[in-house]
Amino acid sequence: MRAMIIALAASAIALAAAAEEKPVELKKGPGLDKVEDNCSGCHSLDYIVMNSPFPNAALWDAEVTKMIKAFGAPISDADAKVIADYLKQNYGS
Repeated sequence: MRAMIIALAASAIALAAAAEEKPVELKKGPGLDKVEDNCSGCHSLDYIVMNSPFPNAALWDAEVTKMIKAFGAPISDADAKVIADYLKQNYGS
């Protein structure tokens, strides 16, 4: 019973914290729609902002390729190029 109360309390706290989280707003630019449409289906767009101080152009290309080849993201070659170009232009080092 005690474990159930603790679990319920933890869930309530986590839900409240998530409710206060503001959705990430990425930089406006060509390709943003492709990023939002293709990337947010599998993970939060926060990852782009959190990781943006580190990647250069080659790393963003590798990240997009990894999402497709390793994780099976259903992204067309045309969309992958647009996404990579957007990331390099707006979040490259």
